Amino acid sequence: MARPKSASHDLKREEILDVAAQCFAQQSFPAASMNHIATACGTSKARLYHYYESKEAILFDLLDRYTQRLLALIGESEARAQRKNLSERDALNELVRAFLSEYESSATRHVALLSDTKFLGDTQRELILNRQRDVVAAFTRFLKRAYPERVTPANQTALTMMVFGMINWTFTWLRPGGAMSYAAFADEVVAVLEKGLAG
Repeated sequence: MARPKSASHDLKREEILDVAAQCFAQQSFPAASMNHIATACGTSKARLYHYYESKEAILFDLLDRYTQRLLALIGESEARAQRKNLSERDALNELVRAFLSEYESSATRHVALLSDTKFLGDTQRELILNRQRDVVAAFTRFLKRAYPERVTPANQTALTMMVFGMINWTFTWLRPGGAMSYAAFADEVVAVLEKGLAG
């Protein structure tokens, strides 16, 4: 009979994923080994294998949880907009703020999503890519509702990618405790959208 998982099992996995994401971001996924991750976790490789059978399994769990979190943020933003009776533009602005707030605390996971999805097996990679497509589609939906006269079938992809271009690479330059906070940057993005798309 299989031994039941301890209550701290998922918590331990989250800790491993945090450390692994840091290792992948610092060393690259190909360069980081199970040994590196175990050492960074302050545990043995054997103990690490108790939780994950391979570094590819760690990467998939990391990206699986992270993309589910991003999709949950979209659902939460839609629910909040309805509950607060927000205008479509304010709903989009809230979504941008929610994503940047998440990016602030998940920078290394975001690096893995942008850089390491290609190292997954075909089935797992397609699942993660489909979730990314769902996130992009949701942003397009929010944009179209916020700026119906400005966003057209011809330019909607370009405008959606423009928004992601502004927010997706913050991990390369925006540092917690730096000259600008993530919240202040979110305000700047919102201002650019409102002034650039409303005209």
